Amino acid sequence: MPVDNRRIAGPEVTQPVIFTGRKAFDKPLITGDGLRRDGRKTDELRPLFLRSGVVSQARGSAYIEMQNTKVTCAVYGPRESQRQQEFSERGKLTCEFKFAPFSCWQRRQHMQDSEEKELSSFIVQALQPAVCLEKFPKAQVDIYITVLENDGNALSAGIICASLALGEAGIEMYDLVSSCSLVQKGDTSLVDPTFQETSSSDIDGRVTIAFLPTMNVISGLSQDGELTQDQSNKAIKCGMESCARIFPVLQESLVNTVKRTVNSNCKS
Repeated sequence: MPVDNRRIAGPEVTQPVIFTGRKAFDKPLITGDGLRRDGRKTDELRPLFLRSGVVSQARGSAYIEMQNTKVTCAVYGPRESQRQQEFSERGKLTCEFKFAPFSCWQRRQHMQDSEEKELSSFIVQALQPAVCLEKFPKAQVDIYITVLENDGNALSAGIICASLALGEAGIEMYDLVSSCSLVQKGDTSLVDPTFQETSSSDIDGRVTIAFLPTMNVISGLSQDGELTQDQSNKAIKCGMESCARIFPVLQESLVNTVKRTVNSNCKS
């Protein structure tokens, strides 16, 4: 039988690439010693790295890393809104939230899908109460968030990243916006869940909170699944506490940004 040299010879026995990943979803969320799969306690956050000024062309930018979740954000404006829009005494926020094609377990499309558009709207809702929109009438601020790697809690990471980028851009704000996600299993709240914990069939629901710590105001709340009233109340309270723990890191990053800006201006 003639051999086709144009074809690449492959193994006779194959298996799906995500075969090993399926076993991880079947493991229990909490082990016998009360710890989660990655060794954290139920209310323990992953180590957080946050830095601004990562995109030189943008007016404000930031990068956040929560172990295997990595998100970057760029802010442009304020700039004049489109002419066909009616005059408004308040400015406008726009957001484009996008998963990089290689960021998730399954490859994402290059164009925004319905999920990404929904998350973009939620981010605008979460950030609007914190921004002094009346300071730039008939103008808009454009926010572009890209998820480089998604291992859970990408939405909250994007909100935190956008809040810092707005601060670096010099946009006047009433407060910084902190955010946190969690999954609820019975009476237990798992804060800052990984992708495997979020996708597990063993949970009752998922909650994401955007919180203004200084003003003590919840600016955004998203809930998925079937939770009782007691479960919802406990999840919201736990989420607010976690947002308050993230807030000092956000403040310190903004202070470091101001110091770098002052030092560079003094040198020039």
